[in-house]
Amino acid sequence: MSARAPLGIYVHWPFCKSKCPYCDFNSHVRDGVEQARWRAALLTELEHAAREAPERRVETMFFGGGTPSLMEPETVAAVIARARALWNTATDIEITLEANPTSVEADRFAALAQAGINRVSLGVQALSADDLRFLGREHSPDEALAALDTARRHFTRHSFDLIYARPGQTQEAWAAELERALALAGEHLSLYQLTIERGTRFFTDHARGKFVLPGEEAAAAMFELTQARLATAGLPAYEISNHARPGAACRHNLIYWRYQDYVGIGPGAHGRFGEAGGKRATRRLSGPEAWLEAVERDGHGTAESSLVTGRDLVEEALMMGLRLSEGIDRAIFAANTGADPVEAVGEPALAPLVRGGFLDVSPTHLTATPAGRQRLNAVLERLIA
Repeated sequence: MSARAPLGIYVHWPFCKSKCPYCDFNSHVRDGVEQARWRAALLTELEHAAREAPERRVETMFFGGGTPSLMEPETVAAVIARARALWNTATDIEITLEANPTSVEADRFAALAQAGINRVSLGVQALSADDLRFLGREHSPDEALAALDTARRHFTRHSFDLIYARPGQTQEAWAAELERALALAGEHLSLYQLTIERGTRFFTDHARGKFVLPGEEAAAAMFELTQARLATAGLPAYEISNHARPGAACRHNLIYWRYQDYVGIGPGAHGRFGEAGGKRATRRLSGPEAWLEAVERDGHGTAESSLVTGRDLVEEALMMGLRLSEGIDRAIFAANTGADPVEAVGEPALAPLVRGGFLDVSPTHLTATPAGRQRLNAVLERLIA
């Protein structure tokens, strides 16, 4: 692999102060965390990742979770410094950290910026106190506004998330909340429809009838409103749920969606990076304590490592690339998978989706239309079947 081939690094911090009822991520609540021990383990696994994908140029780092803003800034600084020592890094490297907008975590922003973070993503999720309580968030609307102001002072790039299609939410109420969000936004917004994931508290509560979500037509109308309003405001969707001003997309997430290479460290972190004949897929142990013990014993916490080849490679690249408004660059897809996406899918599967207005095919790209991205799961079922 060329030393100039781009690489992303994902760092997973698995701890939260509390578990949000909608969250199915690998996050855990613990009474205490041995920060120095965890710092040492992350550095050890980072060194293992450098052996897995050596001689690469790191273009992005992303600290996710969990709640990585609960990491000590010294740990963040140490991981960034070790990554710079292990790999060549781009001069304009993007280093993102997810944060909750509580006052306690916002107080760390100056130290995190000094540690090397240059982009922060805030999990605001709602701008009303009632909805924040329903979503299990620990911050108030005022704390969220204060945290956004603090983020603007310390980071050149910042974004925040909102969740829509909440119980009782009307299209008119979401339109008003969008206007407030746009008044607060910088270069990027992430806007997600509330979904009920198996294994979460919301899954159980919803099954028991404790709350009702807006119907499918109402949720679709909110999605269409979101796309149109943000495009008019100069933050068009570059992915199904992510909106940015031109040139301000999250470069790390683009690595995922363009099916480029990344390594993952920390509990449950995944990696995909090129090897002869395909892509190496890695997954670290999910349990924090099991991962920590494995790293201290073996130098890494890998649970699975396999080579993705052939049709599996094509399907993974399709699932990621069709999320993007830009679609799939056929030449890049072929370089990553060894196959042209149009030829790999085949005319019988493509033709009805093109006629239905869900896909576009050009000499250079395969692209899901706005209607196709709104129904991407159904489109992919047709393509992959």
